[in-house]
Amino acid sequence: MKERRKRNSVVSWNTLFWCTLLVVISSIFFTTLFFSPFDAALSPLPFTSETPPTISQPTITIRETVMLPDQALIFLNYPPSFRFHAKYDLLCLYFSADSTRRRLTQLPIQLHFARLREQIVRCTLPPRGNSVSLFVKSDGVLPAAKDSSTHPWTPLVYEALFDRDNTTIVFVKGLNLRPERFIEPSTLNCIFGWDFSKPKFFLKSDVISGAQEIIRCRTPKSIIIGQEQAQSIKVTIQERDREIFPSIARPGLCPQLSSSMQKAHEICICTMLRNQARFLREWVMYHAKIGVQRWFIYDNNSDDDIENVISFLQSVGYNISQHLWPWVKTQEAGFAHCALRARASCKWVAFIDVDEFFHIRVNGDLSRMILHHAKPGHNVGEIRTLCFSFGPSGRREVPREGVAVGYTCRLSASERHKSIVRPEALNQTLINVVHHFHLSAPFVSVDAEKSKIVINHYKYQVWKVFKEKFYRRVATYVADWQEKENVRSKDRAPGLGTKPVEPPNWANRFCEVRDYGLRNWVLRNFLDRRTHLLPWQPEYENHIRRRPRPKDKTQPFF
Repeated sequence: MKERRKRNSVVSWNTLFWCTLLVVISSIFFTTLFFSPFDAALSPLPFTSETPPTISQPTITIRETVMLPDQALIFLNYPPSFRFHAKYDLLCLYFSADSTRRRLTQLPIQLHFARLREQIVRCTLPPRGNSVSLFVKSDGVLPAAKDSSTHPWTPLVYEALFDRDNTTIVFVKGLNLRPERFIEPSTLNCIFGWDFSKPKFFLKSDVISGAQEIIRCRTPKSIIIGQEQAQSIKVTIQERDREIFPSIARPGLCPQLSSSMQKAHEICICTMLRNQARFLREWVMYHAKIGVQRWFIYDNNSDDDIENVISFLQSVGYNISQHLWPWVKTQEAGFAHCALRARASCKWVAFIDVDEFFHIRVNGDLSRMILHHAKPGHNVGEIRTLCFSFGPSGRREVPREGVAVGYTCRLSASERHKSIVRPEALNQTLINVVHHFHLSAPFVSVDAEKSKIVINHYKYQVWKVFKEKFYRRVATYVADWQEKENVRSKDRAPGLGTKPVEPPNWANRFCEVRDYGLRNWVLRNFLDRRTHLLPWQPEYENHIRRRPRPKDKTQPFF
């Protein structure tokens, strides 16, 4: 009995073998079933034979195109992993709707880096009846983004900034406001969003002030809270009961003052230029010598290798930055934009051109002149300095020694003035007429004593330089030379007319007073006694390469 029970409680080896084999085969079958690729054609289950959706790879796209009067701006958007293209990687591509016509290509005029992952490509305008795109030599034609548009220059909202008082500054072309004229804020709205064709997806806000091309509006609270992330949002304006202005403006952030409340620079300069690279070294080096510490260069579509000149100046210690400002005839708006950028780091900002030089006629530098005219407690927000216009001074070729030494004969009477301002003193409209700004209370402007400081304006240089001004003017409310408008304006050369043809005896015009004051000061303070060269002369660069670099790299050594 006991023996029978023992036999029944033990599993035979034969049974164990077949059970184990069955488990292994079952495991292989179920592993194959669930973890191997499934062939829908062989499956008894009702699978549909569909092609799975492909995941689109990130690519560079054309975000927007703006057709300026003399060139096309193409805005590129780059995915985070992509490197930026160089000028010779791209071609401007011109084509028409007629597919039988041959496509044309041309190298871009220039490329510029913008904020975020953006790049601006400048192309020549397409021939009549053609459109413009971009061709990447390694990849083919660049695609346009889904919401990409081509905009005419006017009307257009072209720039915007978030200001520190929870307002947004909007720069707009096409309001056609006259100089120094204000607009009634209630006639406009600001609109924030991504798609202005869908009212459900944008926010409206009130306009606080408007003048010339500058609109200030309240920033919606939801955007203030997420301002760092909101920089991809667009802003535009709408006149009451009219269409919304097209916009490419994504607001940037104004630099904020550090917690120390101590500004980094006592004196800065803002300027706007086009193709003035050959004069930039002298202008920067000279003003550094009299106390300027920071330069903001607003480049209005130069194509004369200005980037290399600025890089050189930066490499030897000058605090200078280039900011692309491609917008045609918007100097006043550009200066307002620069004032906002400079406000956080500059106590005083001068607004002058590259052919204008502060001439201090007494001992001391520019800082001393400012202190003399803006004594503490007097609420001085702007110092206006008279300009004296110099002529060709008998020259027929560009003086190699520079303008301050080369041109020494001028008109006897002053023409206009230029200003040094405290950015905090500016009126909230930021209204200006290039030469001066409107101030907010209680700030006042004062005139500089001409016995102490003036501006030498090298306005009428040798003909080959002066005739370049006929291309176009940068100021909004100043007529181009070719236009028969305001022909008696002081912005024009007397008796010159509207054609870039050299008048008789140009070299000896505008010469009423011999003025050697600045020339002599420059020779005393800059001339190298061994080489008899000035530091901005082309020959001087080879000389300085042999000189030891100064120990204090933060200061220029000229």
